[in-house]
Amino acid sequence: MQTLQATIFWFVFVPLVNPAPPLQQESLQFYDYDEDLPLGSLTQQDYEMQSKDIRKDGTNVSLDTSLKMQRDDAQLDVPPTKDTNLPTCLLCVCLSGSVYCEEIDIEAVPPLPKETAYLYARFNKIKRIAASDFADITTLRRIDFSGNRIEEIEDGAFSKLLLLEELSLAENRLIKLPVLPPKLTTFNANQNRIKSRGIKANAFKKLTNLAYLYLGHNALESVPLNLPESLRILHLQYNNITTITDDTFCKSNNTRYIRTQMDEIRMEGNPVVLAKHVNAFSCLRMLPVGTYY
Repeated sequence: MQTLQATIFWFVFVPLVNPAPPLQQESLQFYDYDEDLPLGSLTQQDYEMQSKDIRKDGTNVSLDTSLKMQRDDAQLDVPPTKDTNLPTCLLCVCLSGSVYCEEIDIEAVPPLPKETAYLYARFNKIKRIAASDFADITTLRRIDFSGNRIEEIEDGAFSKLLLLEELSLAENRLIKLPVLPPKLTTFNANQNRIKSRGIKANAFKKLTNLAYLYLGHNALESVPLNLPESLRILHLQYNNITTITDDTFCKSNNTRYIRTQMDEIRMEGNPVVLAKHVNAFSCLRMLPVGTYY
């Protein structure tokens, strides 16, 4: 009789020993930032994706509550600091060395993961770039700040970016250019407020890899000096350029000199009459686009 009672007792309570797994144990993707942070911390994007997937099964209530508790415990509302890159990768999208911070109304350059190679921070409210913003990020190859409100760039802000090849500062409020890193191949400063005095005489001279230079829609009174031999495309349209010298593109003391790399020069929308400066184009394979009469 005692053996029969024990057997009945075991069958009754087996379901209580092995309950079905709770919804909180749904498979979630956690991110490890090599820091002592709670593994329950999720990026906003993953949080939304996981919640959306669960809602398809009609079981989102418990999971949303669990995720909310995890987010509260992890204190994810801490403002970004230089001590951690976690807040940046919650606010932006970090993917395989690329950081996308576009159209999120940030007012300063966010702290970046040290392995960042590509930064896209277009269409925000950034007003200033500090020298400390990229002091520890030597892996950058491309930076795009198009469509911000940048008025000032501290001296040396890009000086340590020895691998940087592409830099866009288009559609900002700059009145002068910063010192540019030596390996640039593409520089875009279209649609700013740059005047000729805001560009140093040797600003481009040492940029021996520079192939694409965009300075259209500014307030330049003259063509920048000492343009590198590597230049292929030069855009200067819609400035205030009134004159060109024989040494602007060519070398007046060398009639055999040819700019073999130059494919395109745009100068339309300037008050200069190009036909008055024919000798200035003698070394070019193609005449600049602009007004000739």
